[in-house]
Amino acid sequence: MTSQQLTHVDVDVLVVGAGPTGLALGIDLARQGVDALVVERGEGLAPGSRGKGIQPRTMEIFEDLGVLDAIRAAGGDYPVGLIWQDGKPAGERPMFDPAEDGEAGSPFTAPWMVPQWRTQEILHARLTGLGGRVVLGREVTALHQDEDGVTAHVTSGEGAGTVRARYVVAADGGRSAVRRATGIGMTGAGADGSGVVAPDPILVADARVDGLDRDHWHVFPPGGDTDGFMAVCPLAGTDLFQIVAGFPAGTTVDNSPDGVRKVFAARSHLSADAVTGIDWVSEFRPRAALADRFRSGRVFLAGDAAHIHSPAGGQGLNTSVQDAYNLGWKLGAVLRGEAPASLLDTYEEERRPVAAEMLGLSTRIHRGEARRGRETRQLGLGYRGSSLAVETRTDLPDEALRAGDRAPDATVDGVRLFDAFRGPRWTLLTVGAVTEPAELPGVRSVRIGSYERYRTGVFLVRPDGHVGWAGADTTGLREYTALVGLGAR
Repeated sequence: MTSQQLTHVDVDVLVVGAGPTGLALGIDLARQGVDALVVERGEGLAPGSRGKGIQPRTMEIFEDLGVLDAIRAAGGDYPVGLIWQDGKPAGERPMFDPAEDGEAGSPFTAPWMVPQWRTQEILHARLTGLGGRVVLGREVTALHQDEDGVTAHVTSGEGAGTVRARYVVAADGGRSAVRRATGIGMTGAGADGSGVVAPDPILVADARVDGLDRDHWHVFPPGGDTDGFMAVCPLAGTDLFQIVAGFPAGTTVDNSPDGVRKVFAARSHLSADAVTGIDWVSEFRPRAALADRFRSGRVFLAGDAAHIHSPAGGQGLNTSVQDAYNLGWKLGAVLRGEAPASLLDTYEEERRPVAAEMLGLSTRIHRGEARRGRETRQLGLGYRGSSLAVETRTDLPDEALRAGDRAPDATVDGVRLFDAFRGPRWTLLTVGAVTEPAELPGVRSVRIGSYERYRTGVFLVRPDGHVGWAGADTTGLREYTALVGLGAR
């Protein structure tokens, strides 16, 4: 990480915020050779476990971005829940509904736990390894747009400077300064529009705890003299536990080390001394809010800057990384002159409906109205209604793969599809006995025999792993390539 002086810098893309969203976008841009700069207001990467659950769809993305091995090495499976009552174990409960065999054609079937601080370290290492730049301790204080780009005014303890960029991406969190500078509002999911899912404050801490095993997610329901729940989850890959405790609305939460220990002792059968160390603590009130727009001219919103989730469903970090994955290849194609600038209009078109859907799911889970299961794994999310999804086949059965859907993995005729799709490029997949070989200049072509998930046909798979165009043969394929810029290659 660097803290170099920024007097004036010219880049193609300025990414504001070095959380999972900004770092993932930086990786995607760096591997395309895009000149991008990530700036972060904090003097270091954000601490704390925060979003610790990585869903299967995000694991697929991390495989493509080249960080899967590190993510796997840093984390572990989620433990089963152990319910405590009156100081005694009262039964186990799975925290997630299990996946069906071969669900959605993915090698990943369940969430993988990695504390967010560690995920950020892994993404940062990958980005800098690709030659990407991250500058810490730099706050964007103002933006000025014109027809050709954006000038961002940046301040630090060393003074002020400017960054001139063709595009800016706000990945600076729920209180995004960039979003405010663009004048984009947020609409809350609460009945009053405030975005408050529940007014009850929640304390979360990363702590060392004696007296609890690391094979369970320990749950202490409210009862007796306690007025709120507590859950204590071992953080995979560390010697820490994440302590989460809820409080009634209006409570003033003491988030000092002594306050954490007091709550722990009051809600468990263990003493305050069982909490032997605290690395990080925070307090929040669950919110759900969606930006009214995801774009203002040359400025895009991504991650928490665009949508704020309750953490209950484990959707926030994952939806955010997928924003980056959708936007990255589009920015690259436009900046290289391969695609028209109108391609960037499809970012909001595709991602805002998905974010709204995931916000609703997170809120229902927070309120106990839904379980963590198939929907939370995010493998079924797609863009069928997008202008980039062109399906030319007719009379398809309900379960058929269509344009806009995520292209599932499989190994057929010795070809693993995710290996064939890897990298920020398009792939033309021919499945089964199609009369003519499907080829496009400069586009990778793969052919396999008939396979049940794909049936037969021709599928043009986007750089983000979704089917852009699908047909029984190549009729109409050339017209589609002009829409996405493949004809310029």
